[in-house]
This record gives sequence, structure tokens and C-alpha cells, in this order.
Amino acid sequence: MRKILFTFLLLIVAGIGLLHFYTPGDLGLYHAAYRRLSYFPIFLGAIWFGLRGGLFFAVLSSLAFIPHLVLYIGEDPRIYLNELIEVVLYLAAGTLTGFIASREAKLRDKYRVLSEELEEAYGKLHHESAVLLEVEEQLGANQKLSALGELSASLAHEIKNPLSSLRGTAEIILDEFPEGHPKREFGEIMLKEVDRLNVTVNEILQFSKGQAAFANDQPAEPLSEVINRVVRLMESHLRKKAVTLRVDSCPEADTFAVNGSKMSQVFLNIILNAIDALAEHGQINLKIRVDDQEMIVAVSDNGPGIPENMRQDIFAPFVSGKEHGTGLGLSISAKIVESLGGRINVSESSDGGACFAVSLPQG
Repeated sequence: MRKILFTFLLLIVAGIGLLHFYTPGDLGLYHAAYRRLSYFPIFLGAIWFGLRGGLFFAVLSSLAFIPHLVLYIGEDPRIYLNELIEVVLYLAAGTLTGFIASREAKLRDKYRVLSEELEEAYGKLHHESAVLLEVEEQLGANQKLSALGELSASLAHEIKNPLSSLRGTAEIILDEFPEGHPKREFGEIMLKEVDRLNVTVNEILQFSKGQAAFANDQPAEPLSEVINRVVRLMESHLRKKAVTLRVDSCPEADTFAVNGSKMSQVFLNIILNAIDALAEHGQINLKIRVDDQEMIVAVSDNGPGIPENMRQDIFAPFVSGKEHGTGLGLSISAKIVESLGGRINVSESSDGGACFAVSLPQG
């Protein structure tokens, strides 16, 4: 673009020079107009190309003015000097305009650099503000967790005694119903759930004392048995809302061993949340499959689902989509799965609701 502008100005200066050369000397009015036109390429050259451009086109316009000066050689010296002053004015106009344009160009460059530095500083400030807000949120969450830890420790001590009584009651029920009796199964479930609650209470006590939060030393069970036990525990909840729970298992689930106590808690949390979100006569699908050396248990429903802007925070403590929810169930579930080397993800189900996929490594 600069080359085009430079060529354009050259053509104007050359054109003015030719007009001076071919216009008869007695047409003074025309020559006066050509003299005034010469200032335009000088001013434009200075504005576009700075001091050097102004001087260059001033000198060039002076050279183009020579054919006009030749006409006055031998005339009255005063008239000749009057015409010669025009050359001095060309040089002065080019120098002064070029100097001003160069200063403005330097100022523009300075302001551009300052603007870039300001934009960079604003970006850093914005990033640091975001980090500060994140730290404040984490601090608030840690304060809540600290208070919750103290409260949990107090509650755990109060819960242990009733659990001992419930376990004794479950053992009495088991004594009343021999092996093979249809009601013995409920006593066994009650005993296992009391033991699971007891383990959870002990872990809460350990967590409040700064020890390992999720122990992984409980006996392993086949995944299919864990799922079946959770489904039986959920029967009353399902009946209350007439919700249908369908289980689609695979042969590998019968031999895939998991921490039965911990994984029961995970699936109970997920299914209970699904039941709470569903309207009456809703549908829950639990599918077990093997994919890329992982055992995946996907629990999906046809409820309202989880908004996309909430999915990234759904496993954070105290984040809940329920009106009276604590926001701890999914957070605890995610930590349990992570402690076992797996992960838990949420997405939209094919039925339009939510889909929670628990992935556990094989071997």
C-alpha cells in the first residue's frame, strides 16, 4: 500500500512538472495554479512518510518547478526572486509538516506500546483476580469442611452406640430364621448394612483426626452381588414413586471383585438421587459393560437431567440440585471411586435425563 501511495505522489509531481513545461509562459494564471498544486504531494508525502517523505517530495516539486523558473531568466530580478521564494516555501512546508507527522507517528507507536502493555497487564490482573476468587472459594469450602468434620466426629460418636444395638438385633433375627428361610435374607442385608454404616462412621472419625479418609481393606465382592444387594435395598424407594429399575449386566460382572461396602455406598447415592429427580412412573437403567480394560457401570434415567453449567461442579462438596440436599453424596462417591483407582463422569442420557458412569480398572 505504501508503494502505491508513493508512486501516486510521484506521478502527481511529474504531472505538475510537465504542465509547467508545456504551458506557455504568458499564461501566468495557470502557472500560479500549478505552483499551489505542488503543495499537495509535499503535504501528503510528509503525512504518509514522515520527515524524509516531506523533504523528498519538496525537493522533487522544486525540480518540477525549474521549467517555470526558466521562463523568468533575464526578466526583472525581483520577479525572478519572487518565483524562487516558492522553492524555499516548498522545502519549509515539507520539513515542518514532516517533522510534525514524524512526532505524531512516534506518539502513536508509544501509545500503541502502552496500550499493548496495558492490555497485557489487564489480562494478568484478570487472571490473578480469577485465581484469588478461586482461592477464596476453596477457603470457604475448607472452612465448611472443617466445621463439618467437627460435627461429623460428634455425630459419629453418637451413632456408634445405636449401630451396636442394631447389629445385635440383626443377629437375633438371623438366629430366628434358619438357612433357607425366605426372611433370613433380610436379616443378612440388615447385618451387612449395619456393618457398612459402622465402617463409614469409623472412616469419618479417622478423617476428622487427619487419617486416611477411605480405607480399602474391606473384603472384596463380585460386582453383580453388590448391584443385586443395592437393588433389593432400593425396592421400597422404587415402589413409593412407581419407578422402574432395569439392570443389564454382563458375565464379567460375576467375577469382577470390588470393595462391596464402598461401592454399595456409591451406587446407593447415585440411584437415590435418580429416584428423587424422577417423577412417578419414571425409568432408571443400570447397565454394566466392559470397555478398554475397564468395568463401567452406567446409571441413566429419563428425568429432567442436570444443566450443562452444573455438570463440572456436581461432584464438588456442598453442590446440590435438590432443594434440601447437602451436596455431599456425589462428592463422597467421587472420592470413593477415585480412591479405588477409577473415575465417575456425568453426561446426558439417551432418554434425556442424567447418566452417571462409574469406571473401575480391571486387575
